Amino acid sequence: MSDPTLELAKQLMARPSMTPRDEGCLDIIAERLAPLRFTNERLRFGDVDNLWAEHGSGSPLFVFAGHTDVVPTGPIAAWRSDPFTPVVRDGYLYGRGAADMKSSIAAFVTAVESFVRDHPKHPGRIALLLTSDEEGPAVDGTAKVVDWLKTRGQQIQYCLIGEPTSQKTLGDMIKIGRRGSLNGRLTVHGVQGHIAYPQLARNPIHMFVPALTELIATEWDQGNNDFPATRFQASNVHAGTGVDNVIPGELQIHFNFRFSTAVTEEGLRERAEAILKRHGVDYALTWTLSGRPFLTRARTLVDATLLAVSESLGVDSVLSTDGGTSDGRFIAPTGAEVIELGAIAESVHKIDERVPAADPARLAGVYRTLIEIIFGFRS
Repeated sequence: MSDPTLELAKQLMARPSMTPRDEGCLDIIAERLAPLRFTNERLRFGDVDNLWAEHGSGSPLFVFAGHTDVVPTGPIAAWRSDPFTPVVRDGYLYGRGAADMKSSIAAFVTAVESFVRDHPKHPGRIALLLTSDEEGPAVDGTAKVVDWLKTRGQQIQYCLIGEPTSQKTLGDMIKIGRRGSLNGRLTVHGVQGHIAYPQLARNPIHMFVPALTELIATEWDQGNNDFPATRFQASNVHAGTGVDNVIPGELQIHFNFRFSTAVTEEGLRERAEAILKRHGVDYALTWTLSGRPFLTRARTLVDATLLAVSESLGVDSVLSTDGGTSDGRFIAPTGAEVIELGAIAESVHKIDERVPAADPARLAGVYRTLIEIIFGFRS
């Protein structure tokens, strides 16, 4: 007999919801929750579909948050099976979104379904905040829903985000925060010319290399007890006309700082630009802040999640803040306790994305146990 969480994960994975498209995933979820007297509110901002589904009244407000959008598949011919035809093979569930993060969403749904059926008059409120705009710009998704909640005076106390946090086995890592992300788009101005007459040109590549060397070598901070040290990483570099005998007129480089709470966005910008100026670089630079670092120091949700994982899976979780950004950066500033717990992350965004086929149901068990702990149905 097939497992309902696995079957729901497969149903969601069959929808080609490449960001920012939802392709009906939210309809599937809303239709399942409606008979349980969830209040489903569809929120569309720009081209993005969002869902706020809520059950109960009073406090606390516990939220499962996640995203239905997935990244592009890459070359479909490289997949062993169609990425949007989920299949169980050799004990694994294969398909785009298996790990990131439709297994988690399926586990959200079946966990709250079973909880509400058993405890229809539970204290407090339980809600799902789902968006189709996490893998893309993340402008019209969770950030806008959080603003909408503020206008209604709703305060989230506890939030679990279903990002794929596990490493080797389900539940072995819980994220209690994330680093900030600061992007720079730099243009170095030179003078184009014939490569045989460098004295008549100004090569932006040569101008920038000493500054790049220092940017890479600089110790921006030493991290702290909660975060690793801040790092500078170049991601895209372009210069030249495509021929061998022309000195380019400009160099373009994109770079990123993943930064800890030991530094600030303003401090990173000032120090980076000071390096460019010290090396005499003629440049234009645009900065974009994707998110500030956040950390859940309060222990109520963290301890409850550690207990739920231990009871359900027999695993002792490690607490971590590594990895990329998540929508937690929009929820944590409201004062909510935010943690992340989801599938094994090894295959996220890869060809042949997969999770162990038993894990969606196991994850639903963890989520169900966590809800019971938070709402006082077990100690």
